[in-house]
Amino acid sequence: MDATTMFRIDGHIVSLRLVNPEDAPFVYLLRTDPALNRFISPVSGGVDDQRAWIEAYKEREARSEEFYFLIEEVGSRKPCGLVRLYELERTQLIWGSWILHQDRPRLAALESAILSFGFAFETLGRDLCVLNVRRGNQTAIRFYRRFGMKETGADKENYYFEYSASDYRASAPRLREVLKLEAG
Repeated sequence: MDATTMFRIDGHIVSLRLVNPEDAPFVYLLRTDPALNRFISPVSGGVDDQRAWIEAYKEREARSEEFYFLIEEVGSRKPCGLVRLYELERTQLIWGSWILHQDRPRLAALESAILSFGFAFETLGRDLCVLNVRRGNQTAIRFYRRFGMKETGADKENYYFEYSASDYRASAPRLREVLKLEAG
């Protein structure tokens, strides 16, 4: 499937769909929420600036250079988060900009990770996802370690992780089973 035409990846709890300029108010709300933005890049400007950024992103998406997903609750399609795949190289990409609203469904983090890594490995055909997380973001660090990501280094600001397609293929059935049992 051509990734640029993909619109929605459905899960049991959440779905991923490509971000559109109309999503700017929600994206801005998440990125400027003091409870959520402590560990992400700062945002400048307002909703109109966010809309302009998304419009420029859509050009990168059209060239299959970057994919920015809105995470929505299944059924209601209420937005509850974001995740981005960027700096796509021949064999790897960066997985990041992952942020989930506090009022998200239980297990949204697990399923959004499974769906987005599935897209990276199965649809885009990459072999490796790399990511960094701020040292203070202990919730994310614990999640990445439990998810099976390998820590590859650290500096005074970040921990660095990688997650391979083979690791995903080995752990995805177990993670999906956990999701199914917990959501059940």
